[in-house]
Amino acid sequence: MNRKIKRAAVLGSGVMGAGIAAHLANVGIPTLMLDVVPNELTDKEKKQGLTLEDPRVRNRIAASNKQALKKQKPSPLASQSNLDLIEVGNFSDDMKKLGDVDWVIEVVVENLDIKKKVFAQVDEHRKEGAIISSNTSGISIEAMSAECSEDFRKHFLGTHFFNPPRYLKLLEVIPTKDTDPDVLSYMKAFGEDVLGKGVVEAKDTPNFIANRIGTYGLLVTVQQMLKDGYSVGEVDSVTGPMIGRPKSATFRTLDVVGLDTFIHVANNVYDQVDGEEKKVFEVPTFMKSMLEKGWLGSKSGQGFFLKKRGEKGSEILQLNPETLEYEQRGKLKTKATEMAKQEKGSKRKLKALVSAQGDRAGDLVWSVVKPVLIYSAELLGEIADDIPSIDDAMRWGFGWELGPFEMWDAIGLRSSVERMKSEGETVPAWIEQMLENGDEAFYKKENGNVYFYHQGSYQQQTFNPKNINLKRLKESTEVIKKNAGASLIDLGDGVAGLEFHSQSNAIGLDIIQMINFAVDHVDDHYKGLVIGNQGKNFCVGANLGMILMEAQDFNFFEIEMVVKNFQDAMLKMKYSDKPVVAAPFGMTLGGGAEVCLPADAIQASQETYMGLVEAGVGLIPGGGGNKELYMKHLRNMPKGVDFDLQKVANAVFEKIAMAKVSTSGEEARENGFLDQMDQISMNGDHLLYDAKQKVIGLHDSGYQAPKRTKVPVVGEQGYATMMLGAKSLALSGYASEHDLKIAEKLAYVLAGGRVKEGTLVDEQYLLDLEREAFLSLVGEPKSQARMQHMLMKGKPLRN
Repeated sequence: MNRKIKRAAVLGSGVMGAGIAAHLANVGIPTLMLDVVPNELTDKEKKQGLTLEDPRVRNRIAASNKQALKKQKPSPLASQSNLDLIEVGNFSDDMKKLGDVDWVIEVVVENLDIKKKVFAQVDEHRKEGAIISSNTSGISIEAMSAECSEDFRKHFLGTHFFNPPRYLKLLEVIPTKDTDPDVLSYMKAFGEDVLGKGVVEAKDTPNFIANRIGTYGLLVTVQQMLKDGYSVGEVDSVTGPMIGRPKSATFRTLDVVGLDTFIHVANNVYDQVDGEEKKVFEVPTFMKSMLEKGWLGSKSGQGFFLKKRGEKGSEILQLNPETLEYEQRGKLKTKATEMAKQEKGSKRKLKALVSAQGDRAGDLVWSVVKPVLIYSAELLGEIADDIPSIDDAMRWGFGWELGPFEMWDAIGLRSSVERMKSEGETVPAWIEQMLENGDEAFYKKENGNVYFYHQGSYQQQTFNPKNINLKRLKESTEVIKKNAGASLIDLGDGVAGLEFHSQSNAIGLDIIQMINFAVDHVDDHYKGLVIGNQGKNFCVGANLGMILMEAQDFNFFEIEMVVKNFQDAMLKMKYSDKPVVAAPFGMTLGGGAEVCLPADAIQASQETYMGLVEAGVGLIPGGGGNKELYMKHLRNMPKGVDFDLQKVANAVFEKIAMAKVSTSGEEARENGFLDQMDQISMNGDHLLYDAKQKVIGLHDSGYQAPKRTKVPVVGEQGYATMMLGAKSLALSGYASEHDLKIAEKLAYVLAGGRVKEGTLVDEQYLLDLEREAFLSLVGEPKSQARMQHMLMKGKPLRN
């Protein structure tokens, strides 16, 4: 059956329901969002003379939750304009509209009886063949649909999003015995390709995969803290990035999730299991007391941590679970933590910690990791069919760098099992049998393929062809050329890939050299080039530390050489004989944006935070970013229509002077960094594949290098206009004297210097102006202070 979800409905407009509706809108799906009808008027409605029958009152809950999306941070919306795709209504008046939708998602209160009543209404109004799903976090999917029609049950399944839906990658898909296999396969593909999710098929068990293991791990950690007298802060200091977990670690994570939500999820398992497992899921008394006091975490202003203003400014205090009073936050600093900090990568850090027996930090990590590994192994087959599904769920749902079986491999399976048994633990029989057979790892790699242990043998792990993994690719394909900053890789199908891998992917001479080599090599041997990587961020800009060091040593000739080389490399890339596509994601700042702007096309991730932010460190873009953003704005102007050149210059001036950064790929388009040639990938794992297809498409359609043309500028009069706006900000107190100096340099470059309005100038002329302005600002003491502050504090200095 040829299915397509053109329109959806979300039943329930709370935080999760509205978040799902926003994510559907982000991918361009018009969505109906319904909620209950209020049973009383607000004071405001009474003053307006409204009645309970007025549609504005009847739709108030859904409508107000829709508007609340605009204020949430981080924003659930990739663009504020996406809000227009969400239509609101209520359960009493608008259920008939479900006959026009292709997918109905239930997100009402976690109560089986209420859900069954809602589904009875849905069954009455849905069209035949429409897919129905529940976003429950643990209620039986089978039980919800038991009394519905046969066609309903065939098209029903669980689709468990994680909060916030836009940002958390995991989507657990849970079929029932009645779910049509075609519906299941379609929703898995739709979740990955359209919604951009990492999809895992889970069994219909309490809390499914990620919440089952994640909640268990959090409770084990809390219980270990109480047993051995660790503090909240001490636990968080070693259960975060040091073992491959998010910065929020354990208790900060609980504060973000909300204690009420966490306890609900824990109780859901507690009510459905027995024995030792039930004991673990019993919420400690002090946490119940916190719930009674309303200390829920971030949403209530206090939880395990409390931010308080003291004599030395703001400080974060930790909760003492015994006294329920707040005290100074502590951290664990031991020989093991110092050793772990010296190691590179989560696997080596974790192994260093768990191996440190007798060390206070090492013992804590081992005591909280060990039960999670055993528990995950015990649940294999019950919550998911295979090891990768469990590991994927924990990485995508809880932000772990390593899933439990990947962790086990990292610390050594045989040696850790021997230690567990010596400590009186019972390890699942299938692992004992595995070791007896001489198999000592859950995963192994051969010729670029990944194999996982499954029921007595190793099975090859299959990956979506759209998931180009550079690490695996480099293991099976010879790298064309590499240096310390970048590698040129054969991506297949006649396309090469340039991967940055310097510290923070910062641009230095090594990357510039590889860009030059890549363009020459691709011109001779390939269809085109993709510039992309799979680091934490695409590129955070130029090597600021190197620039500052050279400036403080008065090596301005050296700085000019690097800047000139960068400019030349960007021009070479822009006018190469083969198409170049940039694939940005995450932070794409300063020099990172300058690499993207001259490309023939940009294939951006939806989560791309792009901007020319040099003003924040006392500079202006030096690699051609001013010129390229200005030219991109000019290209985006409608053809054949008179336009105001000054408006274009003003718009670019404002974006660069204010260091505006997009909060999404869509917003990058709205800011003029992307145009009609550029596209957005919803699934970050598909980004390189999509960019590669873009290169192939450009090549196969007869690509020709762009012709070099002259650029119209606003000249001296336009410079004065831009400066008028900057001076107004300074007079209003929104810009410092040094901000004004930076603005003067920027305005001069964008205006094309002291020429007449409308003068046509060459790109090289603009680059020379830009380089001169950049170098003059590098020598300014206040600019150097800004650079130093950014390097030390990670945030801009206003001076």
